[in-house]
Amino acid sequence: MTTSEHPPLAKKDYKSDQEVRWCPGCGDYSILNAVQGAFAKLQKQLHQTVIISGIGCSSRFPYYMETFGFHTIHGRAPAIATGVKVANPELDVWVVTGDGDAMSIGGNHFIHAMRRNVGLRILMFNNRIYGLTKGQFSPTSEQGKVTKSSPLGSVDYPFAPIALALGAGGTFVARGIDILGAHLEETIVRASGHQGTAYVEIYQNCNIFNDGAYKATTDKEVRDQRILYLQHGQPLLFGANKDRGIAFDSHFQPCLVSGPDLGKAFVWDETSESPAPAMALATMSEAEFPVPVGVFRRREKPTFEAGVVQQMAAAKARKQESLHDLLHAGEVWHVN
Repeated sequence: MTTSEHPPLAKKDYKSDQEVRWCPGCGDYSILNAVQGAFAKLQKQLHQTVIISGIGCSSRFPYYMETFGFHTIHGRAPAIATGVKVANPELDVWVVTGDGDAMSIGGNHFIHAMRRNVGLRILMFNNRIYGLTKGQFSPTSEQGKVTKSSPLGSVDYPFAPIALALGAGGTFVARGIDILGAHLEETIVRASGHQGTAYVEIYQNCNIFNDGAYKATTDKEVRDQRILYLQHGQPLLFGANKDRGIAFDSHFQPCLVSGPDLGKAFVWDETSESPAPAMALATMSEAEFPVPVGVFRRREKPTFEAGVVQQMAAAKARKQESLHDLLHAGEVWHVN
């Protein structure tokens, strides 16, 4: 909303005076551009917006936005952001993190932000590598990934971040891709409108330490066949001519359909009471199926900060006790 006190803001108004220092060609530039575009669309007021980051390449983000911001500690951005939101629920609080920051040392804080449904918007840049520390495998790196810290190939099984968010009770779970700027911008706009925790995983290319991580999905030659756009109320169709689809068998396992069976394609419902359809898409093999982007699940649920504010109001409304009564309330014993 704009008023005479707050004139309309343009995209450039969200850019700080700091030189953007990511590697040339990094996908983070595209994400920054999408966020600034989304904020301009939404007319976010600079003094009401806070961006909080942890540690990593993505976590330089607050420096490049002309909003309030904190560059905090490794993995703890959701915890600090929770404190900011509870202290002032009127603030618009965003968390910017990476797969190493959020899924390893920050994993515990991440799942509890989901569980509590704090009014945060969490943007997680997933390049499937540790970039800032120069190319070690991360919790989302594929099994067998050869890096400086896994010269014989990682033996770890990778996290599926969307599935993790769904399993932790996420009420808005979505995915975007750095090079799909318009789609990513719209996804960020939608995340902004959610009342609880809104989580957006963003596939992001690190052209220095993990270049081409998503090449098999994002190259122009294959993109139509490799990306499935989730649209609420629409069947799960993909391909240049929307001539292929995804259905579910009797065990709720995804399967590809085409030709006369195309009508069996599942009609997407992002507000489904059951997380099963979203979980099935989140755990599909990228080798066999297209990569879903868009909103996996969206549902309404009371927020954490609203509950805290309610408790504070109830506590203040109680009859004030004397100091003597307060000290002698509950269990009291004497030590002779």
